[in-house]
Amino acid sequence: MASPLPYKISALVFVQNTAGEHLLIQRRKAPNKGCWSPIGGKLDMSTGESPYECARREIAEEIGLTTTDQDLHCFGYIAEKSYEGAGHWLMFLFDCTKRIEKLPTTIDEGHFAFYSRTAIDTLAIPETDKSLVWPYYDQFHKGFIGLRADCATDGQLQIIEELKL
Repeated sequence: MASPLPYKISALVFVQNTAGEHLLIQRRKAPNKGCWSPIGGKLDMSTGESPYECARREIAEEIGLTTTDQDLHCFGYIAEKSYEGAGHWLMFLFDCTKRIEKLPTTIDEGHFAFYSRTAIDTLAIPETDKSLVWPYYDQFHKGFIGLRADCATDGQLQIIEELKL
């Protein structure tokens, strides 16, 4: 029997500038060290933090932008089983409708850059972002999608759509 893996809950937030480019952070820490990804982080489960509260806190901490729940559209969730063999993740995906003007300053998590949607596909991004996160962002960021992803299936990512609106 395999050892149980920890389960983590997080919020991933897609932020754009006024020109429509996406803000990404090149991560200095695991998971996804060295890769470009949207901002976000883990829920503070000890305080009962909701996914919306987590998204707002991460936006404020990472880029200094104050938001309300109305500035955020939760467009889906992804339940990732055995991500990198290190744990399970439940990620809530948010589109931030409040735009930013300039690049945020570098933080200990990494540095920021703006990229067009087409340029993102050429960057070093996590494999699950390439095959899962960005394609579903493109299709559902104005709707809602519920996904289950088994990352441990013989090296093949198995994606199951649980809900689509």
